[in-house]
Amino acid sequence: MFGVGLPEMMVIAFVAVLVFGPDKLPDLARQAGQMIRKAKEFANSARDELRTELGPEYADLELRDLDPRTIVRKHIVEAMEEADRDARSSRRPGQRPLDEGETPPYDADAT
Repeated sequence: MFGVGLPEMMVIAFVAVLVFGPDKLPDLARQAGQMIRKAKEFANSARDELRTELGPEYADLELRDLDPRTIVRKHIVEAMEEADRDARSSRRPGQRPLDEGETPPYDADAT
């Protein structure tokens, strides 16, 4: 999570105890938990509102689907799969892909 490992978390906890004191730390942890819970509820309500506004054809919409990197990756994968289908369908009759380890045919007169 955020590239923070166990040793870093221990240092952060130690500094928090020194700065805030052990008596205030539980209240601060509870407030942080409430803030995270409210942020999650806000994100879920935004997602649900977006789904209802877009209609039933977008019922399976996830917010990560709106990430530009995901969209580009999806279109690239679809284009590559389409190119593979086109390449397979454009083979001449009698052609087949080589098996693994099979050497391609060699024509000494052509080279």
